Amino acid sequence: MADNFNFELVSPERLLLSEKVSEVVIPATEGEMTVMANHAPTMTTIKPGVVSVKFASGQTSRYVVFGGFADILPTGCTLLAESAVEMSELNRETLVKRIEAAKAELEKVDSAEHKTKLEQYLAELTHLNGAIIPA
Repeated sequence: MADNFNFELVSPERLLLSEKVSEVVIPATEGEMTVMANHAPTMTTIKPGVVSVKFASGQTSRYVVFGGFADILPTGCTLLAESAVEMSELNRETLVKRIEAAKAELEKVDSAEHKTKLEQYLAELTHLNGAIIPA
């Protein structure tokens, strides 16, 4: 049986989760990461995607995050999301609004670096839209 560790998922709006878990899969910028107890200390940025949580009880839950970063220690993991919702609370309308807002901001950007980051964010949102909410 896997060891358990503390996991917190926090957004500016609220604390979504603070529980003992056995495993968390996070959408790190460089690719998905599975975090388990005694993980090497790591800090990573998070891209828009799905966080899968396996609780100590064996149940699982999924959350959608829209960027942020994760602080991983051998005893726990804290994911500070720019925005996050339970998967069951997400709908196509919410994602479309985020995509439209990103497109509108992209039209106003002068900086090439900022434009590149917004284009990447928009691509991730569009992928997320198709991946978790099929047409």
